[in-house]
Amino acid sequence: MTEERAPDFTPRLGLLDATMIVAGSMVGSGIFIVSSEITRSVGGAGYLVAMWILTGIITIIAAISYGELSAMFPKAGGMYVYLREAFGPLTGFLYGWAFFTIIQTGTIAAVGVAFAKFTAYLLPAVGEENILLSVGTFKLKASQLVSIGVIVLLTYINSKGVKNGAFIQTFLTIVKIVSLAGLILCGFIWGAKAETWNANWQHAWTPVSLSLQDGQLITTGLSGLAFFGAIAIAMKGSLFSSDSWHNITFIAGEVKNPKRNIGLSLVLGTLIVTVIYVLTNLMYLAVIPLDAIAFAKSDRVGVVAAEYIFGPAGTVIIAVMIMISTFGCNNGLILSGARVYYTMAKDNLFFPKAAVLNKYEVPAYSLWLQCIWASALCLTGKYNDLLALVIFGVLIFYVLTIVGIYILRRTRPDIPRPYKAFGYPVLPAIYIVVASSLAVLLLIFETRYTLPGLAIILAGIPVYYFLLKKKSNVVSFSE
Repeated sequence: MTEERAPDFTPRLGLLDATMIVAGSMVGSGIFIVSSEITRSVGGAGYLVAMWILTGIITIIAAISYGELSAMFPKAGGMYVYLREAFGPLTGFLYGWAFFTIIQTGTIAAVGVAFAKFTAYLLPAVGEENILLSVGTFKLKASQLVSIGVIVLLTYINSKGVKNGAFIQTFLTIVKIVSLAGLILCGFIWGAKAETWNANWQHAWTPVSLSLQDGQLITTGLSGLAFFGAIAIAMKGSLFSSDSWHNITFIAGEVKNPKRNIGLSLVLGTLIVTVIYVLTNLMYLAVIPLDAIAFAKSDRVGVVAAEYIFGPAGTVIIAVMIMISTFGCNNGLILSGARVYYTMAKDNLFFPKAAVLNKYEVPAYSLWLQCIWASALCLTGKYNDLLALVIFGVLIFYVLTIVGIYILRRTRPDIPRPYKAFGYPVLPAIYIVVASSLAVLLLIFETRYTLPGLAIILAGIPVYYFLLKKKSNVVSFSE
């Protein structure tokens, strides 16, 4: 028996490690893809940049607000703990339920498949077209095995100690930030054309949706509620490209001086990524015609930009960049996610073994359970649909967590707050209004995703009461 129950996590991560986990968990494949959908949804260059700026602003506001909660509860678990303390165990469990069933594991699966998709640029044999096994409607593709292999490898590395995962995260995040910065500079220096830039900004603030019919570009004007619905739909991509910034709060128990470093890493990490994302989109507009951004093949606008800048070699360059980016992103997701299940298990609301630390002082059982489910999602081929299902739910949990700051100030004024949310009560209120508005708009315009997603989350209610009853029976029996 190699496992033993450890008293708690050991703080091993400094401010740089924490900041790189924040930034590295945010930057995956989204920045190379989702600008196409944003452009089709809202049209003009001004709105494309505005969507990324607005996403960055509300993400930074959320990060600043989360700093107060992380300083109050500097233990593993993050949002699960904050929601539990503010609203009670049921709300905390519903987040943890959604987190395990789809939010974190679905994201890990999607990022893993993105890694495999761009690996196929270099090694066509591992592409989606290579079907290894076909049984009925199920098809096992070489790309699925690559994505699962990456998830298993990163899980194994992280099961050998948090410093291993943190070293990979810090190194790869620095590499991909430098690579993105290099792509931006090369774009502005070698790929930018004045005529392209001027043409893209000619109708920058004319809200239209773009579509192709028989090869012809069709523009449809947007006004009223349809305009705001288009903004919400456009921001799906930018919000998820900027998501996972709070993953560092899940491993707060392993961060040195967490009351200072968690909040600071949240602000630094989200600020760094926001600046990079905005500059990347400005580079796209300087290099690529707007219709080429909107209708890039498979939405791979990053590939189109690299081809404009570097020529045919650009495909290889961007494939390597995205492989590095997605590998590092998944490392951060895998590293942090397992700590949520660990904390839930401590509350007797998850598999008991998930609360056990191995000899390297990491929750290995949680890591491998997460690995198994994420790998299963890779095999279903439905992970992108599943991610779309929880967009509404994710926004709701974010809003509830920020609302929790107001509740805890009233109900738990005795808890020390080494850091208080900057701009309180105004900035957190702005986030609540904006995020709630986006959630409502998605509920109206993306019903096919939001209602099933909400159903998945609410399905956790009977599960919670089943676990509660089981917990109660165990206590009664022991007494």
